[in-house]
This record gives sequence, structure tokens and C-alpha cells, in this order.
Amino acid sequence: MPRLQLEGITRHYPGVKANDGIDLTVAAGEIHAVLGENGAGKSTLMKIIHGSVRPDAGTVRWNGEAVQLASPAMAQALGISMVYQHFSLFETLSVAENVWLGLPRGESLASVARRIEAMGASYDLAVDPRRPLHALSVGERQRVEIIRALLGAPKLLILDEPTSVLAPQAIEGLFATLRRLASEGCSILYVSHKLDEIRALCDRCTVLRGGRVTGEVVPARETPGSLSRLMIGTEPPPLTRIAVQPGPVALSVHALSLPDETVHGTALDQVSLALRTGEILGIAGVSGNGQQALLACLSGERVIGPGGDRAAVRLFGNPVGGLGPRERRALGLHFVPEERLGRGAVPALGLDRNTLLTRTEGIGRVGQLKPRAMHALAARLIERFDVRAGGPGSAASSLSGGNLQKFIVGREIDAEPKVLVVAQPTWGVDVGAAAVIRAELLALRARGAAVLVVSEDLDELFLLCDRLQVIARGRLSPARPISETSPAQVGEWMSGLWPGAGNEGAAVATADGTR
Repeated sequence: MPRLQLEGITRHYPGVKANDGIDLTVAAGEIHAVLGENGAGKSTLMKIIHGSVRPDAGTVRWNGEAVQLASPAMAQALGISMVYQHFSLFETLSVAENVWLGLPRGESLASVARRIEAMGASYDLAVDPRRPLHALSVGERQRVEIIRALLGAPKLLILDEPTSVLAPQAIEGLFATLRRLASEGCSILYVSHKLDEIRALCDRCTVLRGGRVTGEVVPARETPGSLSRLMIGTEPPPLTRIAVQPGPVALSVHALSLPDETVHGTALDQVSLALRTGEILGIAGVSGNGQQALLACLSGERVIGPGGDRAAVRLFGNPVGGLGPRERRALGLHFVPEERLGRGAVPALGLDRNTLLTRTEGIGRVGQLKPRAMHALAARLIERFDVRAGGPGSAASSLSGGNLQKFIVGREIDAEPKVLVVAQPTWGVDVGAAAVIRAELLALRARGAAVLVVSEDLDELFLLCDRLQVIARGRLSPARPISETSPAQVGEWMSGLWPGAGNEGAAVATADGTR
């Protein structure tokens, strides 16, 4: 008897049919993939199974019995747990408190904290239960969500893009965990855009396109190309790299040391880098190793105070450590944060008004808003970057994660920045949309811009970058050309094991980008 069976599931939203008569069957102990492009209806379907969205038509059967999943609490009572792509955590609470709130009553907070530490150590998902959530990176928050789901001893575990911000070593550990859970009888619904992961991990795969099922296959018997054709109707175009001679240093950091602003974060220790025009420099690393602090210093969100070395951060040779984001944008530096909703875009505002966060086309000389200009800019971004949205006035929260990412990245690329700092550029984005974003970043580089990419996706970094550095425990490794390194070496460096690191910190880059 199937653990879960969906029959004719249909769900409408204004102007769109998210799910259109979907059938899906998951057996006990099966790892079942759900694959589809951004906006194909995957997240809506998972929310229906988890009880947070009610279907307009169709039947959900649990162990053969028809059930009405009216709430996540009802789904949890049956044994259904879900890790969302956009996390459902409280910023002001600690890790342990967030997990404790999601568990049945009766267990003490101290007991939950001990279980978090034990679970993290066992499954390579370590996170300090005492840390406040606001001090955690995106990758660390994802660990919290996964641990919370596993502590509930689920019979069906739904994972929405679980590896999008995990390092390769952590992905291997997660896969081992999932295989062990499946061997113990837990069913797993695995939603991902990473075709190689699905082929390596999953027993079966249901493919969605436009809210409908386009096929059910055994992933191990498919190729990435055949899965891509089922998902988006074609194979993504290959990336084209144009040879560009790097120019002068555009953005540099020299021996930057900053204390952590929170109790449990990571301080920066003698960090140095040199990013030149006409190149893409990548920074790899496991989340929580100082990426947030470095990005804040580069974007201007964290300003170096009067007592600090404001000349440690330079833009085209000019010290900018004391300037905020607006002043740095005026000098040509644009920034794409890793958090889409809340930082990259205001959820309740339309796409047109979200252009105001970093663009000035919609603002008049005396500060008045120009609705037509905002509308025109948003419409251009939607068309240029193939954003699937209801129009320029669509709320940011109404877009799928991948489509919102295309809009946010596109908003900054369209501004023709001299320097672009981008974090996790294709997090949770399907193969077609990822190809669009990566091609635009390469085109920006070819036009002479300097691009810094901070990502935990090593495949992406090796596709895009000219040189690569690794951040570990707040220190930055030497820069290496992509042609002179390998994913295995980068994996070692993620532990801080690079030549010259020793006990004195990492080797630093000179002003021309050499070691």
C-alpha cells in the first residue's frame, strides 16, 4: 500500500492554475524526486501535502485512507514533516527555541538543545543551539530546519531544495542520512533542480511543467539532458566564455580584521582580496565561516567606524570603508544579497516598487515617485530576464523563488555596475533560469565589469570564475586560477588547510591579485 497517494490534485490562484490534476504515489521507504522549472507548481503541491494549502479539487490518501489536511499540525500528527525553501523560523529566538516550538509539548528546552547537538554531530549538520537565529547564515538556518524536521521522527519527509546552500561534504552527509531514513521506512519527497543529485539519490522522479505531470521516470536511467527536456522542454544552452584580459584592481580588501557584531558569529581575520575589472573572482566556503560579515563590509551594510581602518576596503583605489550602500552604488558597486525575501525584495510590494531599493529611475529630482518609470523598468526586467510574473505590479511574494531571484539579479545587472558583488546567484533556481543568470554574469564580465561571486555551489564557481578563494573561520585563502585547482583541493581548503595558513592566518593577496 502506498504511504502517500495524490489523485487529481488541482489548485487555482488568481490568473494561474498552479496544480492541474496531478497524480503522485510515494511508497514507504522510497526517495521520490519532484522535478520542475520555477513556477511549475512544485512548492504549491508540497504545501498541499503538508497541510498549509488546501486543494480546490482532488484527493489525498495517507496509507490508503482519504484525509483532509487542514493544517501543518494535522500533517505533523500523521508523521509528515517539511523543510521549506524559504524558512519558517523566528529571528529573535535561539536555535533551540525555534526547534522546541515545532515539537510536541512535554519536552524541556534543555533536552531539545542536547538532542540538537547530538543530531547535528551524527548527521554532519552541526549548529550551536544557543545561537540567536538572526546571527546565522542561510546555510546554517537550513541546517536548523532539517534538524527540526528529523527530531520529529517523520514517516514522510519533504525537502524543498535542501542542498542549495550546502557544501559538498555536507551534501554527502545529508545523502547518507536520507538513505538511512529510507532504509528505516521513512518516505522522502525530494524537490530539487540539481539533476545530478536526483540521479544519484532518488528511486523515482515525477516531472512537472506548467502545473501538470509530464512524466514519471527512474532517474538513474536518465541523463541530465533527458531530464532537462522533460522539465523545460529543451536543454539549457552551453555557457560561452569570452577571453578577457583583466584590467586594474576595481575592489580590494587589505588585511581587514573586524570583530563579530554578534555573540556567536565569525570575526574576520586579516582578510585580503583583489578583484580586477574583466574577471569573476569566486569565494567558496561552508556557510557560517564569515561570509555574512565580509559581504556586509563590501556592500556598505557594515561601515567601518572612525577608530577602524577605513582604507582597508577600496573601490578603484579610493577608501570606501566609511561609506554606506547608497554612496557605494553611486561609485558603481551593486550588491545581490543571499536572502531574496526581506533583503533583496520587500515581499508585499510589487516588482515595480521593488526597483526603488537600488535603482533611481522611479524617483524624481525632488524625491517624488514616478510610477510610469518604475513600471517601465520592471517590465523591461521581466522581459529581459524571462521572469514569470503576473506583471510589474505583482507582489514579490507571489513569485516562485527562482523567478524572484532572476528579477533581483537582473535588477542589479541591468544597472550596468562597474563592480557587482553577488551571493548565491542561483540558489533554488532551475537549470534553465540558472543558465540565464550565469550567462548574464559572464556577459557583464565581458563588458569589463568586475564580479565577485560568493557561493557554496562548487560546480557553479568552476563554471563562472577566473580565480577562486576559500573562506574558513573568518580567514581567506590565497587566490588560485581555476585552471590550477580542483574541487577536491577546494574541499580541503574549506577546513582552513591551505599552504601558509598555519597558526598565523591565511596568506593574503597583494594589490594586483597575486600571492
